[in-house]
Amino acid sequence: MTEQNPQNEHERLHEEILDSLDEEFEGELEDAIMDLASPRVEEPAEGRLPRRVYFRELLRLQRELIKLQSWVVQHKARLAVLFEGRDAAGKGGTIKRITQRLNPRVCRVVALTAPSEREKTQWYFQRYLTHLPAGGEIVLFDRSWYNRAGVERVMGFCNEHQLEEFFRTVPELEQMLVRSGIYLVKYWFSISDHEQQFRFQCRIDDPLKQWKLSPMDLESRRRWEQYTVAKEEMFARTNIPDAPWWVVEADDKKRARLNCMHHLLQQIPYTEVPQPHISLPPREHGENYRRQSLPEDVFVPSIY
Repeated sequence: MTEQNPQNEHERLHEEILDSLDEEFEGELEDAIMDLASPRVEEPAEGRLPRRVYFRELLRLQRELIKLQSWVVQHKARLAVLFEGRDAAGKGGTIKRITQRLNPRVCRVVALTAPSEREKTQWYFQRYLTHLPAGGEIVLFDRSWYNRAGVERVMGFCNEHQLEEFFRTVPELEQMLVRSGIYLVKYWFSISDHEQQFRFQCRIDDPLKQWKLSPMDLESRRRWEQYTVAKEEMFARTNIPDAPWWVVEADDKKRARLNCMHHLLQQIPYTEVPQPHISLPPREHGENYRRQSLPEDVFVPSIY
């Protein structure tokens, strides 16, 4: 591994702290006030994405996602998006930006825990399929049935027979889902060895992020090469025409988020749904209505 410049590492840490700030709050800052009339700035492939450009594009893509949401609802479409990748690859951050402005009744996130004893006796895919979208829904899987090809294989939670059965079943299963009318999109977030090490260290040093670092994450770090072998076979055996894998280069988290959101929008033939004009109705005032006073002790103390 090449030696890293301490100054560069310090700058990266500073950027990581800035990136952790609540983006709803940052949306009120000057950098997030986008001049929609100004031309888009083309940035070079190398170098960090300026924060002003990032927020402008983020909000533009989120507006498009709202249009996609309206189209999904109107056409009773079903969209399932799978997010896979190594630990700390940025899947959760991208999912957060996708769902940030959407209706949680339309777009929901599925992040299943380890299977229960009962679920272990079921058909492997059963607990995932119950979360597939109905008409007018978008479901984002923060990890999916591909756990078997990754963590379960590397950590020894499944045997060779179960793994082979998984690989035999997945192409048939996903073809059936697509034939049934579900839009199925699969993303793999790819990060380098050094970038994962950096992000893990940030989690160790940040009390607000330490909960994200599990013993399984630490073990996955040690077994980096085994995960690489597992990923390569997974791609070779499950990258089918009906449901191909799409790789998101994720060392730069901001570019990864924007690139994934932009690409996702290109996968669905949505069009803008005309929205009715909305006007507030006049409030009715009852002549005999008198507002009742509440006792002081029911109010939350005004500490701030």
